[in-house]
Amino acid sequence: MAASLAIAVPFGAISVLIVETGLRRGRRLAWSAGAGAATADFLYVSLAALFGAALSTVIAPIQTDLRWVSVAILVVIAGRGVTMALRRTRASTDDQGRPARLDGSTARRTYLQFVGLTIVNPATVIYFAALMVGLPSLGSGAAGKVAFVLGAGLASLTWQLFLGTVGGLLHQRVSARPMAALSLAGYGMVLLIAGSIARGLVAG
Repeated sequence: MAASLAIAVPFGAISVLIVETGLRRGRRLAWSAGAGAATADFLYVSLAALFGAALSTVIAPIQTDLRWVSVAILVVIAGRGVTMALRRTRASTDDQGRPARLDGSTARRTYLQFVGLTIVNPATVIYFAALMVGLPSLGSGAAGKVAFVLGAGLASLTWQLFLGTVGGLLHQRVSARPMAALSLAGYGMVLLIAGSIARGLVAG
């Protein structure tokens, strides 16, 4: 559980998007987003527990390409998010001045979207693979591997649902302009993360 929280808790792009989903669409869809991210983490930790160092060796040669793909995806997400936030600023509001819901996203669609978004980050599987190699006692025997996978998966799900709850609690309680500002700040952070990844790749 501690291993999973170590990579889940630092506030990154997926965390920003889960909270923003709660702010914009409500707790139900935010929980779907969090469950999608946790599912991807669960798949990664399962692969790490099963294949460990072998999987890390396979991914290492294409890690740079995968990171460039991640940069491109994050830039697209940030660009679309900023455009939508600006559009919502000019959109109609309800009778209490709060922003109306502007999309028809379903829980299933949101869940699958966040599974895909989280899975494009190869750092997660490499992190868990390295952990299994560095702490061999965790990976010795089927029972140890199962416990490791379940603990990591549960910790990730708990954290992602917490983020979704935080965003959901503010849903429809923030007026249109402050919510647009929060969305712009969130997607601006996503763009900064993409820039940071790209800068590291160029410097490397």
